[in-house]
Amino acid sequence: MTKMASDLSQHTGITTWRVYERPLPTGYHVLAERLWPRGMRRADLSLDAWPKDLTPSTALRQWFAHDPERWDEFRSRYLTELAAQKEAALTLLAEAAGAPIILLYAAHDQEHNGALVLHDFLGALVGSDPGIS
Repeated sequence: MTKMASDLSQHTGITTWRVYERPLPTGYHVLAERLWPRGMRRADLSLDAWPKDLTPSTALRQWFAHDPERWDEFRSRYLTELAAQKEAALTLLAEAAGAPIILLYAAHDQEHNGALVLHDFLGALVGSDPGIS
């Protein structure tokens, strides 16, 4: 088993959490948004990572505009973007070093947001052989 595969097999979980809900759960805090959350001071949010390359592109985010009717297409397009960033995703998982990953998002809609797609993508990587393309 490779070091990366060993790291992933030790992973304890991935959760999404609205950034404005306090207290934040204990874990490796990852901002899953391309833009900083409105009204939030940087000093008030302790982040372990802000991987903008794992967030929806600006064009995709603007096209989606949090319209639930566009959710299925948004999800499909975002997963395509994430597939091109697999190495960055594997790095994020390794950097968490087995700690629970808390994907922080700012959207009001808890059922249609990019953090949910990233959650599923990372979860699939944890459950698969990282050597597979």
